[in-house]
Amino acid sequence: MFKGVLLGFACYAAYAISDAFVKSLHGTLPAFEAVFFGAVLGLVAIPFIRKPGDRWHEVFVANRPSLWWIRAVTGAICNVSAVVAFTHLPMAETFALIFLMPIFVTLLSVVFLKEHVGWRRWSAVFAGFAGVLVVLRPGFRQLGVGHFAAIACGMAGAVSVVALRMAGAHEKRISLYGAGVVGPLVAGGLLMLPTFIWPTLHQGWLLAGYGLLAGLAGVLLMLATQLAPANRVAPTQYSQMLWAIGFGYWLFGDTLDWPMLAGIVLILGAGLFTLVREEQVTGWWRRMKLVS
Repeated sequence: MFKGVLLGFACYAAYAISDAFVKSLHGTLPAFEAVFFGAVLGLVAIPFIRKPGDRWHEVFVANRPSLWWIRAVTGAICNVSAVVAFTHLPMAETFALIFLMPIFVTLLSVVFLKEHVGWRRWSAVFAGFAGVLVVLRPGFRQLGVGHFAAIACGMAGAVSVVALRMAGAHEKRISLYGAGVVGPLVAGGLLMLPTFIWPTLHQGWLLAGYGLLAGLAGVLLMLATQLAPANRVAPTQYSQMLWAIGFGYWLFGDTLDWPMLAGIVLILGAGLFTLVREEQVTGWWRRMKLVS
């Protein structure tokens, strides 16, 4: 279990560094183009995720095709909105808004899975949204496309998680990962055509770091969840905030005021509590083949 948790930290460190690479583009390439090249490089991870007996065509198919399509569409939305958010906002602020995902999962589970949510999780939901108001301070600071993109990323991720719950333990990892790569690849490829710009050598290196590290993170997450229960690995994703604050300060000159830091703490605390509480109440981690 200890090795699995360590691999979880390594996985989310790789994701954070990948995000730093795409932020380093500073919006010099269209977001769709960055998503496309990142997805192409993400295909490199598939041979490492493929298990004995898996067939290559299962990257594109699933036992429940609707699940595959939901994963593909939400993967495209997540990738595009994340690139937009990271190129417009400080890294820590972006992660804080994306980390609303567990809150959105709770709300969607009530609607689509008819799950009972007790007062503790409802309190976490309200605390999370209070944190959003503190971070955004509507009416007191200018909000931009990056804020809405980060929230959209969290919402799309929540839809994907709820779809995985509905699927249970019936889908193969290669299909689920494939949908999450093929969706952004196709969407990014089509949407980038009208404004396509050949990347410079420097931009190419940044895109390579973005895509390859994201693929590496996917492999590390798979290894982590083979060695430790997913409910022990999942909270390690919040370590990304430490990377975000460090990268933001040292690499990008990001500054966070005290109200924003307070809002980030509220969002992270609510999200982490929701994550742990949902596992205790529903035990859904143990029912998902993706992370078992």
